[in-house]
Amino acid sequence: MPRSQRSPLLLAGLLAAAGVTHFVAPRQYDAIVPRALPGTPRTWTYASGVAELALAAGVALPRTRRVAALATAGFFVGVFPANVKMAVDWRNRPAPLRAGAVARLPLQVPLVLWARSVAKNGEGRS
Repeated sequence: MPRSQRSPLLLAGLLAAAGVTHFVAPRQYDAIVPRALPGTPRTWTYASGVAELALAAGVALPRTRRVAALATAGFFVGVFPANVKMAVDWRNRPAPLRAGAVARLPLQVPLVLWARSVAKNGEGRS
């Protein structure tokens, strides 16, 4: 399978796996929900898990791939504040955990670019 055909499926797999973890291990996500958001952290955890699963399905299907990939890029930008909160909250944790939390911040850039690339290459054809 050519790389251009694998890329959307890999992105869909990443989104699906992340979405499932929101339901399997929600406490880790609850902890990074910014306090400024209304409602409970668990509601945001489940909502973002549902969003990731929906985006995964959309990216996996050629007909909806372009729009879903663009929405995925926006989603990756939208969850950035949670990653910032995690980096701030984990500043006193052991070095490997702290480094992992900080490393997540610049990782958002390639994720956004990847989703945009999938959108560009997935013309929404069936």
